[in-house]
Amino acid sequence: MSSADTEEQHEQTAAEVDTAPELDTAPEVDAARQQVLDELTAALGEAIVESHIENGDLWVRVRAQDWRRAAEACKSIGFVYFDFLSGLDWMPSAPNPEDAETLSVEPEADADEAPDAEEAAEAEAEHDAEPQPSEAGAVAAFETAEDEPAEGWVTGVAGGDTRFQVFARLYSIRRHLGVTLKADLDDETPAVASIHDIYYGAEWHERETWEMYGFAFEGHPDLRHIYLPGEFEGFPLRKDFPLLAREVKPWPGIVDVEDVPPAEEARQDAAINAAQEGSEGAEGGS
Repeated sequence: MSSADTEEQHEQTAAEVDTAPELDTAPEVDAARQQVLDELTAALGEAIVESHIENGDLWVRVRAQDWRRAAEACKSIGFVYFDFLSGLDWMPSAPNPEDAETLSVEPEADADEAPDAEEAAEAEAEHDAEPQPSEAGAVAAFETAEDEPAEGWVTGVAGGDTRFQVFARLYSIRRHLGVTLKADLDDETPAVASIHDIYYGAEWHERETWEMYGFAFEGHPDLRHIYLPGEFEGFPLRKDFPLLAREVKPWPGIVDVEDVPPAEEARQDAAINAAQEGSEGAEGGS
């Protein structure tokens, strides 16, 4: 084949590429979830702050003051099954202690109480080197990843404008799909209306979220501890909860054991007595 033929063939191939129909790269529309979103938008209007449909799932972020109304709207269009409710704290976690300076919560070393000059110098150096808490809270000081903002929080699917979010997962048995509701909460006083009387299973989930994150659920009939002792201080699932502080102040329940409620104590005593009487009767019969 001559060089002229080769050149002509290359030109023909290039022309075919230029005239080839462009492939449609637009994302496939999830019609079922888009319909759900359209129905919620019609019911809630501006209460919906942001939404996202991807990978066969739907997220809807609503204003905190419309949290209860959003739950009612979901139930009215068939999302009658309550899956779970919990909280989110988008404050970045500190890396491992060997990779970053962490905020010390141990008692400050006092040079005046050191028994000798060498220990006094070490105590003074430790005090001078202690990092100070940032404006966002008493958390570890470390560099953020390249794709994270220098200020604020990375808040995941459907976005967010605050550190704390409450979210709930609801499911429609008829439609065979679920929806995740989210709402931004105030950083200082996170609170939202309770939905325990809309979805009865939410009562215990709200109690757990209040216990672990400190989110208040207005209208909840019985916000009290489930897992932790009654006098427990702090919220363990917040990113700034100082675990090391428990070396200084032991976890409640390890030192100070709470009394068993009288009714439960009476029930346990009755069960023990009945078991002992049954055992003695069996021994006498033998």
